[in-house]
Amino acid sequence: MTMQITPFIMLDGQAEEAIRFYEQALGAKVVFKQSFGQAPETPGQPMPEEVKSRVAHSVLKIGDAELFVADGFPGEFGQRGDQLSICMTSGDVETSKRLFEALQQDGQVRMPLEEIYFSPAYGIVTDKFGVTFQIFTKRP
Repeated sequence: MTMQITPFIMLDGQAEEAIRFYEQALGAKVVFKQSFGQAPETPGQPMPEEVKSRVAHSVLKIGDAELFVADGFPGEFGQRGDQLSICMTSGDVETSKRLFEALQQDGQVRMPLEEIYFSPAYGIVTDKFGVTFQIFTKRP
């Protein structure tokens, strides 16, 4: 089973500022960045204008390591302690389901594991210890 674990910083509108800071402070290189406005819209769920300029996802390379930085929707990840999660990337939906189900025991589902435009199975769960995991499945 191939698994990748990446720290994921979620902010409330400060992702652009954080990316610039990590470029300067850590020598990070931006290898991918997409705003919510660049992502396909979900039918029947129009994107609010104030959200379109926020960073939906970015990948920063620091040496051989990666760091993900993004904004949530307004107020979604604004509390202290919510900014850092662990993104677990698997190569298949069955592994992602198994991980998600195991982590949700006595925890809290923040976003159900489901197909989304960038992944065949993606969800967010906070385990019983208060650690938040984003389960991401690569497309075949």
